[in-house]
Amino acid sequence: MALIVQKFGGTSVANLDCIRNVARCVKAEVNHGNQVVVVVSAMAGTTNQLVDWAREIGPMHDAREYDTIVATGEQVTVGLLAIALQNIGVDARSWLAWQIQVHTNEIHGAARIMDIDTNLIRERFACGQVPVVAGFQGISPKGRITTLGRGGSDTSAVALAAALAADRCDIYTDVDGVYTTDPRIAPKAHKLDRVTFEEMLEMASLGAKVLHTRSVAMAMRHNVNLQVRSSFSDAPGTFVVDEDSIVEQEKISGIAYSPDEAKITIQGLPDQPGIAASVFGKLAERQVNVDMIVQSASTDSKKTDITFSLGRVDLDKAVGVIEVNRDALGYSGIDSTENVTKISVVGMAMRSQPGVAKTMFETLAQKGINLQVISTSEIKISVLIASEYTELAVRSLHTAFGLDDE
Repeated sequence: MALIVQKFGGTSVANLDCIRNVARCVKAEVNHGNQVVVVVSAMAGTTNQLVDWAREIGPMHDAREYDTIVATGEQVTVGLLAIALQNIGVDARSWLAWQIQVHTNEIHGAARIMDIDTNLIRERFACGQVPVVAGFQGISPKGRITTLGRGGSDTSAVALAAALAADRCDIYTDVDGVYTTDPRIAPKAHKLDRVTFEEMLEMASLGAKVLHTRSVAMAMRHNVNLQVRSSFSDAPGTFVVDEDSIVEQEKISGIAYSPDEAKITIQGLPDQPGIAASVFGKLAERQVNVDMIVQSASTDSKKTDITFSLGRVDLDKAVGVIEVNRDALGYSGIDSTENVTKISVVGMAMRSQPGVAKTMFETLAQKGINLQVISTSEIKISVLIASEYTELAVRSLHTAFGLDDE
């Protein structure tokens, strides 16, 4: 008998027919003789509606009440799924995070899971019952409802799997696994049978929407066996595994892209120690995350220019912070644009395969695509390009690295 955590996202429980389909997926696993815990998100679009209501009723709302509001979406889903399971002969009961004691810190809206009491779930296993648990939520040290922020239900599922020492955590979504790139852009993209935690973490942070970075990082830390699979197909999905589980790779694993990027160049900064710390310190104070950074000499030898990328949603805030601090920073000008996309080549093969950067840069150059910013890690090379070249860049790189051949 295996212990399996199944997580179903918003598109998988989008309406009553979808919820009935999820119930059949759960029953199939139960019929195989396995112990199952189900974690669900709110129905597609529900959380966004709740967030909109909270912001409309009070733009400067109390974060504790915000969490109380947005956590209700999952409460509806767990109840509906428990009833659907009961209707097809599966003994099931719904549970909210405060009932099973998912302990978090006190950071409302972006809480971190500290501990999960698994005693109640294990008691239900002993009775042959399937617990249906609300994802995305927890309880603070003061007994208040908290929410986990983006990707919260994935994080809930992985945390439960780790706490229960589950044999596997299946993340069900509307795609049947992790692909070499977005099939909507590159029709020859194919599903990967397995991908390492490190590769999945890079892909998730670079724009792949299949899993959220927090859940991947937690799975890697606790060595949770992850599988990404479709709610609408019985086909095996993609397993996310430890690096040692994969024989040395010869190919790049995938091409990721993030279209929600922006770029800022601060021109004519004083070329002196501490200037970069001043710039990014001001941005950090306003919770602006920056990504790719390039510092270059200005036409004036005593000046320097700094270019960096950031999320498009933070562009106006970042420009405002820089402009307010113009006198303190002493720069001469600022240029910003939303018309950029980050394109990345990802793969463990990069550790042992020379020439990846050469192939990437030559391929883009042959297509007339200019590279605005470059950044690298051990298993990733990212470039910032004009958004109009996104699809051409993704398809060209997918072909250049032999990913069309599978």
